[in-house]
Amino acid sequence: MIRAFQISILSCICLLATSCEIPEKSKPVRKQVKIGDISPGSSRQEGPQFLKMINFDVHIFEIPAENIGKLKDVWRNLHSQPLRFQNYKAFRANSFFVRFGQIPTLDKIFNLLQTAGGHKAVTVALLLPDGQAETVTIVGLDSERTISYISTNNETERVSTRPGILALQIRAGKTSGSKGECGMIAQPVYLSPVNSPVPELKALAKKREFPFTSASFGLKMSPGDFIVLGPTKFFSNQSNLGSLFFSKPEGSLFFNETELKPFELKPAVRVFVLVCTGVPD
Repeated sequence: MIRAFQISILSCICLLATSCEIPEKSKPVRKQVKIGDISPGSSRQEGPQFLKMINFDVHIFEIPAENIGKLKDVWRNLHSQPLRFQNYKAFRANSFFVRFGQIPTLDKIFNLLQTAGGHKAVTVALLLPDGQAETVTIVGLDSERTISYISTNNETERVSTRPGILALQIRAGKTSGSKGECGMIAQPVYLSPVNSPVPELKALAKKREFPFTSASFGLKMSPGDFIVLGPTKFFSNQSNLGSLFFSKPEGSLFFNETELKPFELKPAVRVFVLVCTGVPD
């Protein structure tokens, strides 16, 4: 079913005519426009594959949990359009929040995250073959656990997981008839990593994957476009999807440049800045 879902959402990028020009600031989502309307297409590959890669940089910031309210300064400088969701109500109920921006405001967003006491923990460069997906590891799960989440039916559901990882899966493909533009879909996913040449073990690991489609989102992007994905709240426990994905109750080390205090270990939240850096013509 997961494979069928991914194939179906990859088949209908041509249905959306929305451009990626800068929209009006922070327009509310009024209609439930489905994520399938902007799903990445899969075009026929010709020539050297490395020339066909779609490029993204994923910057992962950590900010003190006590400063989560300062993210409002980030959100007000970004836009809700042209983002699309599988179910916007469920997306927000899982404590996810995302906004869109373009390259002229990127440095300002970085500065605002730093003003909130944040630091960049890591940057991951992704090279995606047209229509394919890659994952960015968010947190390791070292034991069996039950993760609660709000489903696309707006109900609380639970999934049991074995040791593995919670990751951000990013899939992108060029849009039909548009140069320098791709459709991108991102979603949290649980993975059961098995590095084995045995096909049966690989198939078993694949079967155990679980995509949290209710927290998926997508849009059309061109080089210089970016999104900021962050939490709406901090959780001290890690029993649900939003807490595992964004909250870091064990803390990170932060340095207060203004007060020149030594490094302090503080509970933290993660914020993701995903920048489109290249789309082949």
